[in-house]
Amino acid sequence: MPLSEALLPEFDQEMAHTRRTIERVPEDRLGWKPHEKSPTMLWLAGHLATLPLWGVVTIEKDSIDLAAPMPRPPEPGTRQELLEAFDRNAAAARTLIAGATDERLLQPWSLLMAGRTVFTLPRIAVLRTMVMNHLIHHRAQLCVYLRLNDVAVPAIYGPSADEAAM
Repeated sequence: MPLSEALLPEFDQEMAHTRRTIERVPEDRLGWKPHEKSPTMLWLAGHLATLPLWGVVTIEKDSIDLAAPMPRPPEPGTRQELLEAFDRNAAAARTLIAGATDERLLQPWSLLMAGRTVFTLPRIAVLRTMVMNHLIHHRAQLCVYLRLNDVAVPAIYGPSADEAAM
Protein backbone atom coordinates (compact mmCIF):
# COMPACT_ATOMS: atom_id res chain seq x y z
CA MET A 1 0.00 0.00 0.00
CA PRO A 2 1.38 3.42 -0.90
CA LEU A 3 2.22 5.66 2.07
CA SER A 4 -0.29 8.27 0.95
CA GLU A 5 -3.10 5.69 1.10
CA ALA A 6 -2.05 4.78 4.64
CA LEU A 7 -1.96 8.44 5.70
CA LEU A 8 -5.20 9.66 4.11
CA PRO A 9 -7.71 7.95 6.44
CA GLU A 10 -6.04 9.63 9.43
CA PHE A 11 -5.89 12.95 7.59
CA ASP A 12 -9.56 12.71 6.63
CA GLN A 13 -10.60 11.85 10.19
CA GLU A 14 -8.64 14.74 11.71
CA MET A 15 -9.95 17.20 9.14
CA ALA A 16 -13.55 16.10 9.80
CA HIS A 17 -13.08 16.49 13.57
CA THR A 18 -11.51 19.90 13.08
CA ARG A 19 -14.30 21.10 10.81
CA ARG A 20 -16.90 20.04 13.39
CA THR A 21 -15.01 22.01 16.03
CA ILE A 22 -14.78 25.16 13.87
CA GLU A 23 -18.53 24.86 13.16
CA ARG A 24 -19.13 25.52 16.87
CA VAL A 25 -17.22 28.80 17.08
CA PRO A 26 -19.70 31.43 18.30
CA GLU A 27 -19.58 34.55 16.13
CA ASP A 28 -20.40 36.79 19.08
CA ARG A 29 -17.26 35.56 20.93
CA LEU A 30 -14.58 35.84 18.23
CA GLY A 31 -12.60 38.38 20.25
CA TRP A 32 -12.74 36.30 23.44
CA LYS A 33 -9.58 34.90 25.00
CA PRO A 34 -9.07 33.15 28.34
CA HIS A 35 -5.96 35.10 29.33
CA GLU A 36 -4.11 38.21 28.18
CA LYS A 37 -1.28 36.02 26.82
CA SER A 38 -3.70 33.79 24.89
CA PRO A 39 -4.80 34.36 21.31
CA THR A 40 -8.39 35.30 20.56
CA MET A 41 -10.90 32.67 19.52
CA LEU A 42 -10.85 34.14 16.01
CA TRP A 43 -7.06 33.85 15.77
CA LEU A 44 -7.12 30.27 17.03
CA ALA A 45 -9.94 29.21 14.67
CA GLY A 46 -8.20 31.06 11.83
CA HIS A 47 -4.96 29.21 12.59
CA LEU A 48 -6.87 25.93 12.37
CA ALA A 49 -8.40 27.02 9.08
CA THR A 50 -4.98 27.72 7.55
CA LEU A 51 -2.91 24.90 9.10
CA PRO A 52 -3.71 22.47 6.25
CA LEU A 53 -1.70 24.81 3.99
CA TRP A 54 1.40 23.41 5.72
CA GLY A 55 0.52 20.15 3.96
CA VAL A 56 0.64 21.96 0.63
CA VAL A 57 4.00 23.55 1.47
CA THR A 58 5.38 20.23 2.70
CA ILE A 59 4.57 18.48 -0.56
CA GLU A 60 5.40 21.33 -2.96
CA LYS A 61 8.58 22.77 -1.42
CA ASP A 62 11.79 21.30 0.01
CA SER A 63 11.86 23.76 2.91
CA ILE A 64 10.39 26.93 4.31
CA ASP A 65 12.21 29.73 6.08
CA LEU A 66 10.02 31.31 8.73
CA ALA A 67 12.11 34.49 8.61
CA ALA A 68 11.42 34.98 4.89
CA PRO A 69 8.51 37.19 3.86
CA MET A 70 5.50 35.01 3.14
CA PRO A 71 2.20 35.90 1.56
CA ARG A 72 -0.54 35.78 4.17
CA PRO A 73 -3.95 34.48 3.22
CA PRO A 74 -6.83 36.82 4.03
CA GLU A 75 -7.93 36.48 7.63
CA PRO A 76 -11.43 35.06 7.96
CA GLY A 77 -13.79 37.26 9.97
CA THR A 78 -16.87 35.05 10.30
CA ARG A 79 -17.53 31.40 11.08
CA GLN A 80 -18.61 30.87 7.46
CA GLU A 81 -15.36 32.38 6.17
CA LEU A 82 -13.40 30.18 8.61
CA LEU A 83 -15.18 27.08 7.30
CA GLU A 84 -14.71 28.07 3.66
CA ALA A 85 -10.98 28.67 4.20
CA PHE A 86 -10.62 25.40 6.11
CA ASP A 87 -12.47 23.41 3.44
CA ARG A 88 -10.40 24.96 0.64
CA ASN A 89 -7.09 24.42 2.44
CA ALA A 90 -7.87 20.88 3.60
CA ALA A 91 -8.95 19.90 0.07
CA ALA A 92 -5.76 21.33 -1.44
CA ALA A 93 -3.59 19.45 1.05
CA ARG A 94 -5.54 16.22 0.57
CA THR A 95 -5.17 16.40 -3.22
CA LEU A 96 -1.40 16.80 -2.96
CA ILE A 97 -1.01 14.08 -0.34
CA ALA A 98 -3.10 11.69 -2.44
CA GLY A 99 -0.89 12.36 -5.45
CA ALA A 100 2.42 12.10 -3.62
CA THR A 101 4.61 9.11 -4.36
CA ASP A 102 6.33 7.14 -1.62
CA GLU A 103 9.61 8.52 -2.92
CA ARG A 104 8.36 12.11 -2.48
CA LEU A 105 6.95 11.41 1.00
CA LEU A 106 10.26 9.92 2.15
CA GLN A 107 12.38 12.82 0.85
CA PRO A 108 13.68 15.26 3.48
CA TRP A 109 11.94 18.53 4.20
CA SER A 110 13.46 21.30 6.33
CA LEU A 111 12.15 24.07 8.52
CA LEU A 112 14.53 27.03 8.53
CA MET A 113 14.82 30.20 10.58
CA ALA A 114 16.89 32.92 8.95
CA GLY A 115 18.75 30.31 6.91
CA ARG A 116 19.50 28.04 9.88
CA THR A 117 18.00 24.57 9.88
CA VAL A 118 15.60 24.05 12.79
CA PHE A 119 14.87 20.46 11.76
CA THR A 120 14.87 18.15 8.78
CA LEU A 121 12.47 15.21 8.59
CA PRO A 122 10.95 13.04 5.88
CA ARG A 123 7.91 14.77 4.38
CA ILE A 124 5.57 12.12 5.78
CA ALA A 125 6.84 12.87 9.30
CA VAL A 126 6.31 16.59 8.72
CA LEU A 127 2.74 15.88 7.59
CA ARG A 128 2.11 13.92 10.79
CA THR A 129 3.79 16.37 13.18
CA MET A 130 3.63 19.89 11.76
CA VAL A 131 0.27 19.42 10.04
CA MET A 132 -1.87 16.84 11.81
CA ASN A 133 -0.43 16.80 15.35
CA HIS A 134 -0.10 20.58 15.32
CA LEU A 135 -3.71 20.85 14.18
CA ILE A 136 -4.85 18.41 16.91
CA HIS A 137 -3.05 20.50 19.54
CA HIS A 138 -4.76 23.73 18.51
CA ARG A 139 -8.11 22.01 18.02
CA ALA A 140 -7.90 20.89 21.66
CA GLN A 141 -7.20 24.49 22.68
CA LEU A 142 -10.27 25.60 20.75
CA CYS A 143 -12.35 22.94 22.51
CA VAL A 144 -11.28 24.46 25.86
CA TYR A 145 -12.31 27.89 24.56
CA LEU A 146 -15.69 26.43 23.58
CA ARG A 147 -16.15 24.82 27.00
CA LEU A 148 -15.27 28.06 28.80
CA ASN A 149 -17.94 29.81 26.72
CA ASP A 150 -20.63 27.18 27.40
CA VAL A 151 -20.59 25.96 23.80
CA ALA A 152 -21.14 22.23 23.26
CA VAL A 153 -17.83 20.47 22.68
CA PRO A 154 -17.96 17.90 19.87
CA ALA A 155 -17.23 14.23 20.46
CA ILE A 156 -13.88 13.56 18.83
CA TYR A 157 -12.11 10.35 19.94
CA GLY A 158 -14.97 9.35 22.19
CA PRO A 159 -17.98 10.99 23.79
CA SER A 160 -17.73 14.51 25.17
CA ALA A 161 -19.69 15.82 28.14
CA ASP A 162 -22.04 17.31 25.52
CA GLU A 163 -22.32 14.46 23.03
CA ALA A 164 -22.72 10.89 24.21
CA ALA A 165 -22.55 9.40 20.75
CA MET A 166 -20.15 10.12 17.93
